[in-house]
Amino acid sequence: MRKTPLYDEHLSANAKMTEFSGWAMPIQYAGILAEHSHTRSAVSVFDCSHMGEFRLRGAAAAAQFNTLIASDIESLRVGRGRYGALLTENATIIDDVITFRLAEDEWMVVTNAGPLDRVGEVILDQTPDAEDISGETAKIDVQGPGAREAMIQVGFDLAEKLPYFAAQGTTWQGSSVIVARAGYTGELGFELYIPIALAEPLWQAFCALDTVAPAGLGARDTLRLEMGYPLSGQDFDGSRTPLEAGQNRFIAWDTSFRGRDALVAKRESNDYDLLVGIQTGSRRAPRHDFEVYYDDTPVGHVTSGAYGPSVGHGIGLAYVPKALSEAGTQLTVGPRRLEVEVVSLPFYSHGTCRT
Repeated sequence: MRKTPLYDEHLSANAKMTEFSGWAMPIQYAGILAEHSHTRSAVSVFDCSHMGEFRLRGAAAAAQFNTLIASDIESLRVGRGRYGALLTENATIIDDVITFRLAEDEWMVVTNAGPLDRVGEVILDQTPDAEDISGETAKIDVQGPGAREAMIQVGFDLAEKLPYFAAQGTTWQGSSVIVARAGYTGELGFELYIPIALAEPLWQAFCALDTVAPAGLGARDTLRLEMGYPLSGQDFDGSRTPLEAGQNRFIAWDTSFRGRDALVAKRESNDYDLLVGIQTGSRRAPRHDFEVYYDDTPVGHVTSGAYGPSVGHGIGLAYVPKALSEAGTQLTVGPRRLEVEVVSLPFYSHGTCRT
């Protein structure tokens, strides 16, 4: 398995690395702020090969997997995708996943790197005819207002008409490729699921375009935070339910899935923490693990926080009691009691993801 990032020649002296599931991933190439800005204004490529992919085949596999997640994949039309949470018996989140229906009898489940081993155990042990294809699959994300044009220039004409939250198979240089359009940046974006051997030439083809620049996980984090998208393992973990993590609109309440009774009981109690957006009035930002206070009483904690380059002030996500989750609620965070306000998400509302 590849242990080095795609295209070492694109890494500057400022580059920093991390590792997920055996894949060495760049946190930044030229710099987080520059990469963030380039994604918002042009088009960036992200090496996201650390993520996991599973293939399901047949109606029995789909029916069983449907009982493990809080969304409904059986009703998906061919070529479309759906976001959902893989749950424990207690309705806490193992991971959030996107499932694409590639054919009448075939689905692909995309998972995060952190809980990949646990996700694999659940899917492979409890879903018939499921296959872990993570080790043979690389993933390149093409994100930004210019993403469609870049895709077409490289040879993916299907990008012209691919709808939002859809996926379609094609070929590139004779190899099979799955092209999806979901995104994690708020901008127009495509995700390419490819054989590992194809990753380097495909990355080079994109980076040869004048409009395209590589971006790392640092910019990916600030971009997703501006959209209010939660990060698995940071904004929710095995102690939180999708109801608490702000995923209520993605829960298929009328289906049968494990943990449903516990989730319904929590919803009916109307007394639980909720993940909310918070913002400051300056460049100062809330930080991960800052305690949240209401009238000097600790009431929660910050899960993600950073300066939002596209919005010009500090932003973050935090768990607070549902009674304090309304937009406009005034709170303080951290040892210096930084003043924050609960706001509606997303923080950044000018993204091109649906264009």
